[in-house]
Amino acid sequence: MTARGLVALDIDGTLILPDETLSPGAADAVAQVRDAGYEVLLATGRSWAATAQFVDLLGITSDFTVCSNGAVTLHRRGGEWEHWHVETFDPGPVLSMLRERLPEARYMVELGTGQRLYTAMLDDWTLDGGRQVPFEELIAQQVSRVVVVSPQHDEEDFKRLVSEVGLNEVTYAIGWTAWLDIAPDGVDKGTALERVRAELGIAADQVLVAGDGRNDIGMFGWALRNGGRAIAMGQAPDEVRDAAGEITGHVEEGGLATVLTGLVAAAR
Repeated sequence: MTARGLVALDIDGTLILPDETLSPGAADAVAQVRDAGYEVLLATGRSWAATAQFVDLLGITSDFTVCSNGAVTLHRRGGEWEHWHVETFDPGPVLSMLRERLPEARYMVELGTGQRLYTAMLDDWTLDGGRQVPFEELIAQQVSRVVVVSPQHDEEDFKRLVSEVGLNEVTYAIGWTAWLDIAPDGVDKGTALERVRAELGIAADQVLVAGDGRNDIGMFGWALRNGGRAIAMGQAPDEVRDAAGEITGHVEEGGLATVLTGLVAAAR
């Protein structure tokens, strides 16, 4: 039977707090929406290795998970998760340009298999099965994602850098103040979610997405163009709030739970 609708949720800053504990009421609200007949899935910038724990913790029953800002979509078959759709690109040109301007930055790429190659350790990177390599090895094969971390630079520095190097053949999002996330051109959470929605046969206007970051702007636009709902968390940057159709409370105040319980109440 086709689900009542599709609910796609960002993780960091939407479902969880900075210490990786759940936002107040989030677990119960996700269960309510799931039990009401909605297809609830995660759509995150995290790799699958850093996402799987939340699928289990939240009791997510959807057989799809969108990772790496839409470049990687996982499908569960027979209880096992496998890569269902992977987008990749040649990181050489963009990495070479960035290294000229940020020689001291830390660089990481994620391969289509999910393995990560990195130039230096960083506590915030999930590196299970990863491998530290010389910079030159990062550009030796196709990747699904590039991450650049430069702690000495802030958000405005990254915005100027993006303008200077002209990232016109990739999709990028500036995360926390020292984080630049780069994906294949034209790929974002929305492009991956459209593929999942079509596979599941859910009506395009029966979609709700929620997030708090610049990497959620693409899925906000996708949902709104098709008559769905796009929810920005209360602490989201102005440009993210402006891209959404609705704004809920701060993640620390249980803003997501408010939206989800309201969805269930309206469906009764």
